[in-house]
Amino acid sequence: MAANEPLPPSAASVPPKPAPGASDEREASKRISSLADLLPFLLPYRLMLLGAGAALILTAMVSLALPLAVRRVVDGFETESAELLDQYFLAALGIACLLAVGTGLRYYLVTRLGERVVADIRKAVFDRMIGMSPAFYERIMTGEVLSRITTDTTLLLSVISSSVSVALRNLLILIGGIALMLWTSPKLTGAVLLIVPLVIIPIVVLGRRLRVLSRENQDWIAESSGNASEALLAAQTVQAFTHERPSATRFADVTELSFDSARKRIATRAVMTVIVITLVFAGIVGVLWVGARDVRAEAMSIGALIQFLIYAIMVAGSVGALSEIWGELQRASGATERLIELLGADDNVADPDIGRALPNGGRGEIAFDAVRFHYPTRPEIAALDGASFTVKPGETVALVGPSGAGKTTVLQLLLRFYDPDSGQISLDGVPLTDMARDTFRRAIALVPQDPVIFAASARENIRFGRPEASDAEVEAAAKAAAAHDFLEKLPHGYDTYVGERGLMLSGGQKQRIAIARAILRDAPILLLDEATSALDAESERAVQDAVGELSKSRTTLIVAHRLATVKQADRILVFEDGKIVAEGTHEALVAEDGLYARLARLQFTAGLAAE
Repeated sequence: MAANEPLPPSAASVPPKPAPGASDEREASKRISSLADLLPFLLPYRLMLLGAGAALILTAMVSLALPLAVRRVVDGFETESAELLDQYFLAALGIACLLAVGTGLRYYLVTRLGERVVADIRKAVFDRMIGMSPAFYERIMTGEVLSRITTDTTLLLSVISSSVSVALRNLLILIGGIALMLWTSPKLTGAVLLIVPLVIIPIVVLGRRLRVLSRENQDWIAESSGNASEALLAAQTVQAFTHERPSATRFADVTELSFDSARKRIATRAVMTVIVITLVFAGIVGVLWVGARDVRAEAMSIGALIQFLIYAIMVAGSVGALSEIWGELQRASGATERLIELLGADDNVADPDIGRALPNGGRGEIAFDAVRFHYPTRPEIAALDGASFTVKPGETVALVGPSGAGKTTVLQLLLRFYDPDSGQISLDGVPLTDMARDTFRRAIALVPQDPVIFAASARENIRFGRPEASDAEVEAAAKAAAAHDFLEKLPHGYDTYVGERGLMLSGGQKQRIAIARAILRDAPILLLDEATSALDAESERAVQDAVGELSKSRTTLIVAHRLATVKQADRILVFEDGKIVAEGTHEALVAEDGLYARLARLQFTAGLAAE
């Protein structure tokens, strides 16, 4: 919130998350010039921009010509020539028609330009965000990113397709109107210009306050969106723990803060509008009084007074419109800053300028050399502490150990979601940091512990692994993953819509679809992170057989707590506190009577007791 402005007690526990790179210094130093950051998105449409500018100038010039036509018509009533009077009326009608055509053309070009530019901004922000590493999303909520892509870009659309055009038109009318007022009556113009400083001062002073409040309002809206997204995505957990009321209260607190910020912004803008309009029209009344006295003294004609009065009203209207539009531009400036922050956000994981190729499309040799890593949010705990190992092409290696030992971290570093603090990870002898991420990720298929199911059909969820795959290949992958039988029993078979995040499926069904997706990918490296943890015994055996066949020609890393799933691995690495404390086959590790043997005794004893 604004500096030195305390939060309401009810919201003290829900401060807004700062945007990446945001700071008080940045907020204080930037003004309306932030809109200049939109230029790279406008320049590709120069012709449309020039056309809109030409239409804008045309409508402004025609608007300024109308009072001249009105003067001719009014003064024409005193002429004895009916033909000349008819010409004046026809000229006024022609000018009005030209104004209508120019205004329609301006609206079409500017609105189309706004829609095109905002669509490009949305795509650019999404393209940037979809490739950000998980470390970025540890600092900002997904809902806040979505708020920026939707709310902020909607505000920009309003400004680009309307406010900027109207502002420029009013600026031209203001300048041209003042010039024509001087030409009509320097005396009356001087009287009008006396009130200009009184109008400008509240625009400048209140405009600064308005910008701060606008940025604050947008921040609270983003916080509200992030809060709602988090709660709704976990709706079942919220309901299971009867946390509906606290979640609703938290959302209500943030929403009320957003409303309170909006109320202050609206009040500030309203006060500015009242002051500006009052001063402007008070000046017009005073000028009209002076002009009426000049007409009575025959110092000017009635037509000239009406012409001047129309110009004065146009100038006053332009000043009033600019004061209102200034507030919109302030809000757009804040929205632009927030979007540009996302486009320019730093990502610790970046591709090299010139990436190396993966030899022979990827053989599957994996090497970790003295890798040490801390998660950004847990810098005091080493997730991996000097881990070194090599996996040969076609070898199946299992990673076991207690929770938090570093097993899943190995997979995340291999996918280069993070970069290690020290040490090196190589694939087929090439360091991951020397390759573009999509180069080596194409050689990897992943089955995560918590499989992601998209709001689409079952077929499309499996085909996500390889979009160009045929229906026959999709079904073959499903059969290999023991998913074919339950998929055929769905209402529409493979084409059944499975709901958001797969809500229509059980945990085991989701996992089998995720396994089918990985099988379909047909990559030289297969990563299984607790891939069978949600399966029943029969399905687990079927999947293990499928994975066994699949692993014969692939390098496979298996992370598992259930040791029964790793007994057939060529080699087992035992992790504890981020270190590899033992290595060998199942039989050799059990014989060593170390950590693995203790884990095996606990699991198998518990299994026998359960039976």
